[in-house]
Amino acid sequence: MPDELTDIELLHAHVRGKRHAFAELLRRHNDHLWQTALRTSYTREDAADCLQDALLSAHRTAASFRAEAEVRSWLHAIVVNACLDRIRRNKTRRAISLSPENMPEPRDERDNMAELEMSLVIDRALFSLPPDQRTALVAIDLEGYSVAEAAAMLGVPEGTIKSRCARARQRLQERLEFLRDPGNRK
Repeated sequence: MPDELTDIELLHAHVRGKRHAFAELLRRHNDHLWQTALRTSYTREDAADCLQDALLSAHRTAASFRAEAEVRSWLHAIVVNACLDRIRRNKTRRAISLSPENMPEPRDERDNMAELEMSLVIDRALFSLPPDQRTALVAIDLEGYSVAEAAAMLGVPEGTIKSRCARARQRLQERLEFLRDPGNRK
């Protein structure tokens, strides 16, 4: 029966005290919210903590949902804000965990190493961006949200999303060119 309810109906049922309504919402959107937390946080551990904080916040404040956006967008914004809050609190440099469980299994050692190196270069460049630019860029380019949807989720005007993405893309291009050829310093 919960599968037949829409997200908004599940959220209202949760507010009315229906026992498993919020759990069903989480089941539907957990993968997306986890990926959002991973892309917005510096470490997996921070992402896990931020996601937990965000979900607790959403659980407690569900009655304040005004239905101006989709429930998924509302949850997405709460996760992003929890991640940005943690970044502001920590003010630490990103640490890359190289533990064996975080490393992919090699298929072909040469191809996998090149893929891994490229992934690390892109991650380093992405996480060198200011959090507001990185969040806008992730929402638009990686998550596939429209400018209007990203603006609503992040609570900023559409023009701000466009300018953050433009600045982020420019910085990424410069950073990737520098990382590709560090000897080519200007």
